[in-house]
Amino acid sequence: QVQLVESGGGLVQPGGSLRLSCAASGSIVRVYAMGWYRQAPGKQRELVASISRAGITNYANSVKGRFTISIDGAKNTVYLQMNSLKSEDTAVYYCNAPVPTGSLYPWGQGTQVTVSS
Repeated sequence: QVQLVESGGGLVQPGGSLRLSCAASGSIVRVYAMGWYRQAPGKQRELVASISRAGITNYANSVKGRFTISIDGAKNTVYLQMNSLKSEDTAVYYCNAPVPTGSLYPWGQGTQVTVSS
């Protein structure tokens, strides 16, 4: 079973940038897509970015134009470059493989992103 380890979160001022990484313990090159999710306090977990095996990306409207998802198949690592961060981006960020029934792998511990002055 593939395990996912997220890293790269932290405290950043509004307008700042962070790059998140998600390292998978096994190969992820055969999954249809990988995605980044986030869960803010008191809210449900939401998918904010995904990238397909073909490299097609999709973004939630709230992050479009500010976030960029990428994948390094050789390293089994997924990245999320986050620019122009806003306070409403504050959340715990997770990666996983989105499937019609939910997500493919067990959830990792996530990485906390806090945007505050």
